[in-house]
Parts: sequence; C-alpha cells; structure tokens
Amino acid sequence: MRTKIDKRKYIFLGDTDSINIELVLNSFLFLKNKLKFIIICNKHELENYIIKLKLDIRINIIFDPINFTNYELENLNVYNMENIHKEKYKNLLNQLNISNQLSKSTGYDLITMPINKSIFKKKINFIGITEYLGKINKTNTAMLMYGDKFSVLPLTTHINLKDVYKVLDKKKLKKQLNDIIYFIKLKKYNLRYKSIKFLCYNPHCSEDNTIGIEDSLISKVIKNNFKNISGPYAADSAFKKVQKNTLFISTYHDQALIPFKILNKKGINFTLGLNYRRLSPAHGTAKDIKFKNKSDNSSFIQCMII
Repeated sequence: MRTKIDKRKYIFLGDTDSINIELVLNSFLFLKNKLKFIIICNKHELENYIIKLKLDIRINIIFDPINFTNYELENLNVYNMENIHKEKYKNLLNQLNISNQLSKSTGYDLITMPINKSIFKKKINFIGITEYLGKINKTNTAMLMYGDKFSVLPLTTHINLKDVYKVLDKKKLKKQLNDIIYFIKLKKYNLRYKSIKFLCYNPHCSEDNTIGIEDSLISKVIKNNFKNISGPYAADSAFKKVQKNTLFISTYHDQALIPFKILNKKGINFTLGLNYRRLSPAHGTAKDIKFKNKSDNSSFIQCMII
C-alpha cells in the first residue's frame, strides 16, 4: 500500500548548464515516495541531459500544475516551458515568473536551483533571485542561510562592497531589522532562534570610533529598538564558539557567508518575505563538474524535505 503523499513542491530547474539536473536525478529515488514535486523547465534540455548520461528515466508531462493532474509517482513530472526567446536569460526569467505565479496561487514551496547570474547582469539590472522575487511581488525580502549549526542573514547580498555603507542609515537599518524580526516569527518558516547577534561593520568594532562611526550607529539602533538582538560583535571572533539556533546578522555578504559555508555541513537558502516559502541549495551552478557525477545533493535534499 502506498503512503498518502500530502506535501507538494515546485522545482525551478534553473540553469541546465550546471549540476542542477544531476542533483534532481540523484535525489529522485529518495524523494519520490516522500512528496509530490513538479519540475518547471524546458523538457528538451532535460531529456538531452538524461540521454547523455544514458539513464533509464522517463518524463511525464504535467498539463495542470496547480492540481497536479495526471501526476505519476514513478516518473519525473515536468511542466514544460518552451524556449520562446533566443536569449537564454529571457527563457529562464519566463520559467521563474511562472514558477512564482504557481507558488503564489497554491502556497506550495518553490525550490529554485542555481543560475549563472552573470548572463542576466550583462543584459539587465539583476542582483539575484531573492531580490528579483521581491521586486515582482512588490515586497521586501531577506536572504537567510539556514545551517545545521547556525544561520546567517546579510542585510546586503550581491552588491559592490563600496555600496554597503548605504544601508547604515538609522531609519533604513531599523526598518530592515523590524522586517527580519517579523519574518522569522512567522509559523510557515518554523524558525526558532535562542540568540540573534549583529556583527560589527568595521574590524574590531571600529576600535572606539577610530576606524569609523558605523558600529556606534548600529549599537544605538539595536539598544534603542530591539531587545531580542544583541551586539554588534567583532566578526573575526564571533564564530569561535557558536551556540546552536543562533542567527548572525551582517551588513554584507561574505562576512557571514564564508564562516557559514565552512562551519555548517548542511545549509539552505531561505527567501523571507514572500507569501510562500522559497528555498534554494547553498551552492552555485558548479559547471566545472557537470556530467562528472561528483555533486553533493545534501543541500537540495534539505530544501525538499524541510
């Protein structure tokens, strides 16, 4: 007797010039009896990859992705998106837009597989999927990296380091922190943090304002408005002894993401602020190991079962 499957998710396959398809295929046997999921992609690109690997896997085309009509348990269920544009980034944006609309209308999780952001940046103003989904949904979003040991949340993501200081305005910082506190309390994310720590902007927390005054500003905003956030803490020592269920907030990307990826064995990317859960593996396209069957699917698996 088959177990009743209630969980449903969408997978935006992302850039197929990557390990994305390999991750899905290597996870299929483990996942197929645990939840229902539909892959949103161009079926021809997926089929070509399967043929090249000489795998005996069949594709089932889904015609009604909202109701999961004609879903098959033993085959890969795909909602086909024909490539209607000559430019790759436009086809990927089309797939992402449809994926977003499906999750908005159903509330089902959206797992977005990695993309090569440079092919977008060369054509349009594109920071990343987190920011793009916030823009098209007209809402504020935040990128939270959730790990098995601790989590991090950078206030700025994929921007030039010289522009980070722009977030250090009292009103902007207060607004962002208020949004973050609101997001992590929502039941749908099921996030429970015993401690929320803010990392210093400058080395050694500005050394009594001799390097800069940014950390004094951060300190005042926290002390005057947030009882559940502490800090700022010197970033070079903050990760020496980390308690589980700690969230670190940083002003810029690498300050938090480097220790996160080194110290956590498992990690996933949460987009906070949407009316559905968007998750993504905590790695890139890894094009250099495409077709080599060297990829680690643990982050993708976590996105699917969490």
